[in-house]
Amino acid sequence: MAVQTVATETTTTVAAVDLGPASGLSCRECGAQFPLGPIFACVECFGPLEVAYDLPVGGPEQAAALRKQIEAGPANIWRYAPLLPVPADVAEKPNLNPGWTKLVQADNLARELGVEQGKLFVKDDSGNPTHSFKDRVVAQAIEAARAFGFTTLSCSSTGNLAGAVGAAAARAGFRSCVFIPHDLEQGKVVMAGVYGGDLVAIEGNYDDVNRFCSELIGDPLGEGWGFVNVNLRPYYGEGSKTLAYEICEQLGWQLPDQLVIPIASGSQFTKIDKGLKELIALGLVEDKPYKLFGAQAEGCSPVSVAYKGGHDVVRPQKPNTIAKSLAIGNPADGPYVLDIARRTGGAVEDVNDEQVVDAIKLLAQTEGIFAETAGGVTLGVTKKLIEAGLIDPTLTTVVLNTGDGLKTLDAVADSSQATATIRPSLEAFRDAGLATD
Repeated sequence: MAVQTVATETTTTVAAVDLGPASGLSCRECGAQFPLGPIFACVECFGPLEVAYDLPVGGPEQAAALRKQIEAGPANIWRYAPLLPVPADVAEKPNLNPGWTKLVQADNLARELGVEQGKLFVKDDSGNPTHSFKDRVVAQAIEAARAFGFTTLSCSSTGNLAGAVGAAAARAGFRSCVFIPHDLEQGKVVMAGVYGGDLVAIEGNYDDVNRFCSELIGDPLGEGWGFVNVNLRPYYGEGSKTLAYEICEQLGWQLPDQLVIPIASGSQFTKIDKGLKELIALGLVEDKPYKLFGAQAEGCSPVSVAYKGGHDVVRPQKPNTIAKSLAIGNPADGPYVLDIARRTGGAVEDVNDEQVVDAIKLLAQTEGIFAETAGGVTLGVTKKLIEAGLIDPTLTTVVLNTGDGLKTLDAVADSSQATATIRPSLEAFRDAGLATD
């Protein structure tokens, strides 16, 4: 998040909890170690914390056994429970059980983009329970909330997360209170409100909402609250690793050569990289180079601007784009995205709103996948990178669609109307020029 608080002695002292292979928390900057608890910033250097593990690293036989165990698991993210901060019996608890979404071989789209047949895939996460990838991260966070005894689930959200928290809380028996910018797309507002929790619109953009939540978490008013993307952020972020796990398993336990990932806070991008590296370390996939490419909207492109300028510092921007789910002007993981993109030989690029709309329609018209604006950003950037020669059209490439276009209808409503309005007669149909020869 853009604003972080620091762990205190009282917040770091938590009774022993069962979060499976999770062994503690580790600072991404200085490496300081902390016990598992609802904290997210290092007391030594203010750096972000992430989950550390005691994973079953071994030889080929142990890797084969782990692969077999995963393949025998449920058709959701809990097939990867041995690699996640969750108890072993997680699949038996009330949860929305997201994941195992389609990896679509996009040959029609490949022809349009000049990509070799059989090499382009779309990981379509619109098939999750609330129709976005946010169900993955919330499923992880809610298990941490149970472990730490929270009674209310909360978040700051650009829309999709609010709906995911509301749905997961309803299913698991938590109270929910989520916070959104006041000008979100109506479809996302309705989806966040329908689950019966409290939905609070804050006057301002996402960064204003996030600042308010950071104040609330340090106030007695927030006692007993688990903010999935603040004090539960280390656990929440691990849900994005399951995208990496699934993609590799669905490719036959192979690493893709190139992935294109949307960037909001940057957490999904960094955790997919973490997941790929874990699979390599565990021997579940063959170690080979891969490239990660980040996608932003031009109207909120602080990471892209930093990347193209050769900078290490990401300067905040005031968002102004139709891709509101990516409209985070001060992305917490921005510097780490830069590091990973450069380390893997990838890049970070952006597209304007017109290109976003064109990409949404292209994906719909070639593969029958209706993406929300974030998906339009990702595909638009993919097209741009292919044309620039930065994405190799002969290598296996996976493009992420993280949400359903029904949530952002306004983006394409004007250009997606009835072809014709006619009287109910064959003559009128012929006169409209719609009859085929």
